[in-house]
Parts: sequence; structure tokens; C-alpha cells
Amino acid sequence: MPEPRVTVDRDGHVLLIGLNRTDKRNAADLQLLRELSLAYGELERDPDLRCGLVYAHGDHFTGGLDLADVGPRMTGAGLEIVPEGGIDPWQVEGESLSKPVVIAVQGICLTLGIELLLASDIAIAAESTTFAQIEVARGILPFGGATIRLPRAVGWGNAMRWILTGDTFDAAEALRIGLVQEVVPTGTQYQRALEIAKRVSAQAPLAVQAALANAKLAVREGDAAAEARLQPELMRLIATEDSRIGMQAFLSRTEAEFTGK
Repeated sequence: MPEPRVTVDRDGHVLLIGLNRTDKRNAADLQLLRELSLAYGELERDPDLRCGLVYAHGDHFTGGLDLADVGPRMTGAGLEIVPEGGIDPWQVEGESLSKPVVIAVQGICLTLGIELLLASDIAIAAESTTFAQIEVARGILPFGGATIRLPRAVGWGNAMRWILTGDTFDAAEALRIGLVQEVVPTGTQYQRALEIAKRVSAQAPLAVQAALANAKLAVREGDAAAEARLQPELMRLIATEDSRIGMQAFLSRTEAEFTGK
């Protein structure tokens, strides 16, 4: 059996998803893409999992797509990366992920690495990270969501500056434009991302998922659609066991231990 391209481990309610093709700077071949999709499927299906943490083994997050492996596998219908039981990590097709994802990046983070970051919810970058959306230099366009999400995340001009030139930018620029939420000393990005993932997973999971879903609904279908769901979702959550636990913890000034019910 080939060595797994993606490691999957657990730390409490957090699913740890590690890119693991270090000899190729974690460049994504079809095996890695499919294993990553299956890891996202596991995160979605398991009720005990409340948050995902995506990171990379080795010195680099990813060198991007391994075109030598993936190119010949493309058909007129595109690239099939989601096997049965998986979920598209880039969230441009198929089932939507209902649980939050924190991502930690370091070293080189190219093309689909930026797009995976954009499809996540909270991003931590090592100060040594370098980014580039280089598809136009290869005669193609970004097809993992950058053309859609990057302008929304960082503003039109900032997005076009990097998408249309293919130039490299550093972690300080990524923080300035809002692509990442924190820049930390190199070597500490995983631990910082894990701290945040654990903090997310300590909250009421149904409430976290409802808040995330409403924010995504506003982006995809507009404010009115999200506004129409606020009161019904609030009423649904108030009736949960976790709402009772949260209120009791507030009144007693203790830390809530949520059950997800």
C-alpha cells in the first residue's frame, strides 16, 4: 500500500488533517486530493468531531497541484477528486461542510493552498510563509475558488494584484490584506492553530454550526436570506440541551461542558 498522503488524527473534538507528501513539498497529486476529501467527509459525519485543523508536515504547506500527475487524469468533465464518502475541501461543488476548519500554513503556499485557506474559516501563517497564485503563469485560471473568494476576502484590487500577476507575496502582506488572521513565529503555527481549534470546539457545537451556516448563507444567497433564518435558528437552539447548559454556566460563572444536543 502506498504511504498515506494525508494523515488523520484526533485531539479531543478536533480532527487533525495533515498534508504528508513532504518529498514533493506537499504538491497535490490525485491520491492526496482524494485522501483529503475523505478526511473532510470524516469530519462532517462524526458527531464527536467539532472542528478540523488542516496543517502540513515538513517545511512547506504545498507547492500546489502536481500537474504531471493530475494533468493526464483530467477529462472533459473536469477532475474527479471526491470519492464516495468524501467532501470537496475547496467547497466549489457537492456537499457543504457544516463544521469549522482552522488552517496553519508555512513555507511555500501556492495556488490550491491559498484556495484551501480561503475555503477554511480561520487561518494562521508562519512568518516565513510565501504565497503565490501562479495559475496565469501556467496558462490556466485558479479553479479552486480564488476568483470567487479572494476578492471578497481581501478586496478587488488586492485580489487582482496577486491573481493577475502570479507574483509572490509574504505573510506580512497576507495579514495586511486579511488573507490570514494571525502571523506567528515559524514553528509555532501548528500549536497556535490547535489552540484556536480547541477553543472553537469547546463552544456549543450546534450553535457554532448554526452561526457558521448563517454567515455562509449571507455570502451565498444574500443578507435577506440569512436574516430570514435568524429567528427560526435562535428558537431551535434555545430548545437544545446545550442552551440550558450554557445558561446554567453563565449564572454559576463556571465553564460550560457542552454535549452537542
